[in-house]
Amino acid sequence: MAWERHRNRCMPLLPPEPCLFPDDLLTRPLPPAAPADQCWYVLHTRPRTEKCLARRFHRQRVPFYLPLYERTWKSRGRVLTSQLPLFPGYVFIHGDGDVRLAALETNLVANVLPVPDPEQLRADLARVHHLLSSGALVAAEQRLLPGTPVEVVAGPLTGLTGKVLDAARGLRFFIEVRLLQQGVSVEIERWMVRPLTFESGRAGATAALSA
Repeated sequence: MAWERHRNRCMPLLPPEPCLFPDDLLTRPLPPAAPADQCWYVLHTRPRTEKCLARRFHRQRVPFYLPLYERTWKSRGRVLTSQLPLFPGYVFIHGDGDVRLAALETNLVANVLPVPDPEQLRADLARVHHLLSSGALVAAEQRLLPGTPVEVVAGPLTGLTGKVLDAARGLRFFIEVRLLQQGVSVEIERWMVRPLTFESGRAGATAALSA
């Protein structure tokens, strides 16, 4: 695939940044009854402090997620890569009130955003993490776009649900973090997805995808 060739010819500029702790934070089964004091918090960070905050959380073993993607450029004939926050200014943490207070005490956090639907946020972040972990050449999306709901049925993204939209360069698959009204997208082939619709709208969505 195109993203595999892209990764093979790129040379990392720096060692990988810590972006998730623990490793199964977004994939482990949810307990039947989660403790009432265990919450998701969205930290709005001070400018360009996301990775510094993530390193601190990693050292302190605070459960967190900082979605990172690779940016590439050429220098003296080599292709170099750098890891950048997918959602600049935001880090996600999970824990109790003490974790929230510890985050504020770093002086790297400007605000803590409320999370009205923690299960939806976790599901959105899990899908983002799956896409980023696939090695696909992704693009950050600063606004949500209308599209056809689909499920990926072939390739390394199999099982992911999102939306597809026809773009100038081909079909793009979008995953959204609705709380932030932002997302991430990747090019995809039409044969790799199938439409997800209610029965009443199945014909229209199928036609939109196959057009």
